[in-house]
Amino acid sequence: MKLLFIGDIFGHAGRTIVADHLADIRSSQGIDVVIANVENSAAGFGVTPGVADDLFRYGIDVMTTGNHIWDKKDIYDYIARQPRLLRPANFPAGAPGAGVYTHETKTGARCAVINLQGRVYMANTDCPFRKADELLAALPEDVKVRFIDFHAEVTSEKVAMGWYVDGRVSALVGTHTHIPTADTRILPGGTAYQTDCGMTGPYDSVIGVEKEPIILKFLNAMPVRMEPAKRMVELHSVIVEVDDATGRATAVRRHTVRGD
Repeated sequence: MKLLFIGDIFGHAGRTIVADHLADIRSSQGIDVVIANVENSAAGFGVTPGVADDLFRYGIDVMTTGNHIWDKKDIYDYIARQPRLLRPANFPAGAPGAGVYTHETKTGARCAVINLQGRVYMANTDCPFRKADELLAALPEDVKVRFIDFHAEVTSEKVAMGWYVDGRVSALVGTHTHIPTADTRILPGGTAYQTDCGMTGPYDSVIGVEKEPIILKFLNAMPVRMEPAKRMVELHSVIVEVDDATGRATAVRRHTVRGD
C-alpha cells in the first residue's frame, strides 16, 4: 500500500494547490490512500463543513486536525457525523468526533489512521503516549497498515513518540509547526518517521500569515490582526510505501509541489 500524507493545509492558497495537483499526484505516484491535516484550511484557523466537503471532493480520503479544530463552531455537529474527519484522540472524554478511523480502499485493503496531539506548550489533553497504547491495542490484528499524525509543538516530544510506537505503526508524521524537517527515515522497527511534514500553503509568510504584522508584533509586543498570506504556495507531503502483510514501511520520501 502506498500512502500520501499532506501537511497542514493553510487557507485558500493551500486548498487551491491541493485542488490543482492532488489528482495528478495520486495518479502519477500510484497512491492508494490520501491523508491530510486540515486544521488550518478555513482562512488559517479551523475547518468548516463546506471546506471539509470540498477537500473530500478533491480526493482526500481521511482528514486529521489538531488544536484549531474547534475554531469554527459549525464543525461540532459535522465532525460528530463525519467519521473521516478526525480530531486528536487524546482530547478529554465528551469532545465530539473521534481520533481514529479505518479506511478501506477500493481493493478492500484497510489502513487505520490515528490522530494524536502533544502536551508540551499545548492545551491540556490526556496523555498521547498512553492513548496510543490504548488505540493500537484496540485495532483488529488484521489491520496491519497504521498511520499516526502527531500534532505537537516540540521536536523532542515528536521524536520520543516516534521511538515509542516504532514497530507498532507503519508511519508517524508530525504536524503543527508548519516547517518541514529533513529527518525522513525508517526507524529500526519498520516505522516511517518525519518530525514535521511542513505546511501546504503560502511560504512567503510567517507560517502561513502575512509577514509584516507578525514582524511588528515581535518588535513591539502589541496585538495584531493575522491575515492569511497568498504567495509562494507549496504543497508539502510524505509518501510511505508499506508491506501489507507486515505493516512495516519499506520506503518513505518527501514530495513537494510548488505552485505556479
